[in-house]
Amino acid sequence: MVDEMVKVLVVYDTKYGNTKLVAEKIVEGISEVEGVETAISDVEEVNLEKVADYDAIWIGSPSHIGISARSIRKFIDKLGKLDLKAKWVAVFDTNFGGPNFEKAVKKMEKRIGEKVPRLKLMISGLSIKVGGMKGPIVEGELPKCKDFGRKIATQLKT
Repeated sequence: MVDEMVKVLVVYDTKYGNTKLVAEKIVEGISEVEGVETAISDVEEVNLEKVADYDAIWIGSPSHIGISARSIRKFIDKLGKLDLKAKWVAVFDTNFGGPNFEKAVKKMEKRIGEKVPRLKLMISGLSIKVGGMKGPIVEGELPKCKDFGRKIATQLKT
């Protein structure tokens, strides 16, 4: 796998644009690693027939009371019905902290484990804090997204 191009698909849902921004920053981090090609898509626009062409799928969702968006849960369920070439998965969410911090990420990881068991989790999910329901993303959080992308892309190449 070291010499060939690794393909990563980043799929997200967003309500106020925060999760989209996180996805874009993750892609920025990925693009710093040579030999990794990325595609980014809103979950509503993702072409399910093309999903099977990727080596890794990263899934992001806004979190509401510790639960990911319904569209993301449905997307994970659909992945289970596809003949995936993808071997790796990672998840991320945006939330405003408190007792539900990281809950949506853990639930997405659990759902993937149940619905798409052949996908291996690359790294623990990333939770990004937003200031209140509509954001914005809390200062100091966006660099974590870029690091997350770079770290996982580097792992994919080894």
